[in-house]
Amino acid sequence: MAKKTWTDKLNVKKESKIKNIDFDFADIPANSSMLIATPKIIDDYIKQIPKGKKVTTQTIRKDLALSNGADYTCPVTTGIFLRIVAEAAYEKYQSKNSLKDVTPFWRVIEPNSPLAKKLSFRQDFLIEQRKKEGVL
Repeated sequence: MAKKTWTDKLNVKKESKIKNIDFDFADIPANSSMLIATPKIIDDYIKQIPKGKKVTTQTIRKDLALSNGADYTCPVTTGIFLRIVAEAAYEKYQSKNSLKDVTPFWRVIEPNSPLAKKLSFRQDFLIEQRKKEGVL
């Protein structure tokens, strides 16, 4: 079976879930409700970020929790899904050789972040896009 592309992973048909957690988990206290989003939800959120503006992962997590009726959003899956969004967007960029209709993940991922170091493409791309938009 062929290996899934990042675009396949982005478009996986999954529903978000809200779980009640009864133990402290990362920055989430016990007895909280935690949203487990989907790659598509993260993608849709990032597409709404205006050009020239940057948003932190923490802000995304807070906004998604609020808009989905949860106390928090899972930090682990948010990071994983953010990578899927970035890699799928970069695949699209490579196939079209244009940034038109590409999710602007550089508005969220800091070039020197641990996530940026895991990406399959060079951090120069993030830096270049941020400079073009004045997102520093």
